[in-house]
Amino acid sequence: MKILVINCGSSSLKYQLFDMTDESVLAKGLIERIGLAGSVLTHEPEGREKVKITAEVDNHTAAIKLVVDALTHKDYGVIKTMQEIYAVGHRVVHGAEKFAGSVRITPEVMQALEECSEMAPLHNPPNISGINACEELMPQVPQVGVFDTAFHQTMPPKAYIYGLPYEAYEKYGVRRYGFHGTSHRFVSGRVAEVLGRDIKELKIITCHLGNGSSIAAIEYGQSIDTSMGFTPLEGLVMGTRSGDLDPAIIPYLMKKTGMNADEIDTYINKKSGVLGISGVSSDFRDIEVAAWKEGNQRAQLALDIFAYKVIKDIGAYAAAMNGVDVIVFTAGLGEKSKETRADVCKNLSYLGVKLDDEKNNVRSQLREISTEDSKVKVFIIPTNEELVIARDTKEICVSGRDRI
Repeated sequence: MKILVINCGSSSLKYQLFDMTDESVLAKGLIERIGLAGSVLTHEPEGREKVKITAEVDNHTAAIKLVVDALTHKDYGVIKTMQEIYAVGHRVVHGAEKFAGSVRITPEVMQALEECSEMAPLHNPPNISGINACEELMPQVPQVGVFDTAFHQTMPPKAYIYGLPYEAYEKYGVRRYGFHGTSHRFVSGRVAEVLGRDIKELKIITCHLGNGSSIAAIEYGQSIDTSMGFTPLEGLVMGTRSGDLDPAIIPYLMKKTGMNADEIDTYINKKSGVLGISGVSSDFRDIEVAAWKEGNQRAQLALDIFAYKVIKDIGAYAAAMNGVDVIVFTAGLGEKSKETRADVCKNLSYLGVKLDDEKNNVRSQLREISTEDSKVKVFIIPTNEELVIARDTKEICVSGRDRI
């Protein structure tokens, strides 16, 4: 059984083709600059050299067709015909309160996704475009939507209601939703497997740290709180996103600078975070070079602020769960930066965290990095959101259920 996983951005498309008999990846790739000049597909068949293909890719339908052409190509393809694709799983960013799990795509689901687009205008429309493109090119192939927000639907009202008049929630759906749910779900389940423990016995804090970052408190297998909120802007300082702000800053800056609503939105989403603090880059690797090799104080400040915010959220979630058994680092920065992990863990000794420096000297490997006598176990768990999407797609399509 072969399942294609699609993750559409506004001008990009990532994909993986899984053989679900053993969950192996047959091929993966990325199309960049959809709808722009200079579109390129980087296609990586498993065990063979990657292939770069330039083409005019005007929209997501053309992008999906290019993907299928690459997967079935006589020289670098991995399947003979598109009929070998059993189902397609799609990453969808925002499902609001409409979806607490993955669902088979139906006209009713598509209508609900359109309604959710108002809350995720940068993410849901391209997700919808990808689904429509697949249905156009593969009308008989089942489509499944897997939502970033779904895992966090177990949060209690005390964690997701804002301190606004309650009608803001009732009328407009203003509440904390949380994101990166597929990643938090995967790594929490994986660490329980590695420990040989039932996840329903564990209190886990998962740290998805990258250009976009979030932390989740997972108590006995359920998300009870997470750092992102109504949008992916809330929470930690990120690559270009400000994270938590005093709301009064927004009208203050608008009055001072003359920015309108769209401009202030761009300011806090795309010009802030470690980019705005450091003045160097939104890429943590560039900031580390500037701080450690060039002595750039603002770059060092950006790193210090990021680590400090992570430390504060871990402390808050340990309190919310009245303890923690495991802390997990994942995603680009969490998996690859030993310095970030060390900076965070050195301030968690009050929880009984003890980091093993030698074990921590690793990148992107599944590994326990705490000492044997550490009261809280600390792990690196490489995330695999695409595999979660493929598994949910398989379960829905094989079982015949509409949702899980």
